[in-house]
Amino acid sequence: MFVLSDTDPFPAAELADENGLLAIGANLSVERLLDAYEQGIFPWYNEGEPIQWYCPDPRFVLFPQHLNISKSMKTVLGNGSFQFTINRAFPAVIENCKTIFRKDQPGTWIHPEMIAAYTALHERGYVLSAESWQQGKLVGGLYGVLLGNVFFGESMFSKVSNASKFAFIKFVQYLEKKNVQLIDCQIYTPHLGSLGAGLMDRDDFLDVLKVGI
Repeated sequence: MFVLSDTDPFPAAELADENGLLAIGANLSVERLLDAYEQGIFPWYNEGEPIQWYCPDPRFVLFPQHLNISKSMKTVLGNGSFQFTINRAFPAVIENCKTIFRKDQPGTWIHPEMIAAYTALHERGYVLSAESWQQGKLVGGLYGVLLGNVFFGESMFSKVSNASKFAFIKFVQYLEKKNVQLIDCQIYTPHLGSLGAGLMDRDDFLDVLKVGI
């Protein structure tokens, strides 16, 4: 594990420890974050801790063409129960991702420093949000970083059943039309596994980034 100053480059990703932790320190400037994502590295830490940079092995990813839509979700997609938008409510999406209750997770990594950093990326056009609406109310959504033809998912939330799945499916379909080749889901979750995401060796993932960004 490496300790970085604001000007130190990231070490090679394969030097990360068994938990994927590669380095601590540096800052969350737009330039530093873009450099990190281009190398498959992302920040993940609790408020009050030094910034921690991760590049886990294996990586949990989704190829858009492998998106799995269940029969029940096909019904949801077609019955008009939700409405879908992109970048209509980024501040509300990231705030809901911060505050939504998550089972077995006592806190959140989406603290004010992270919100400020990803808001700056959003204002520069690198972070997108996707939203699910129901009767004019925001009920689900997600956000992440888009670089080249790779989208790096960060977090999602749902206030009603199927709202985040709806937003995710519609967004993946949108990204596929934009020729996005890979969606990085970072680490395994059953929720995203049910939608078609799977594990990928880190070396293979980094090879995709070299071509896709």
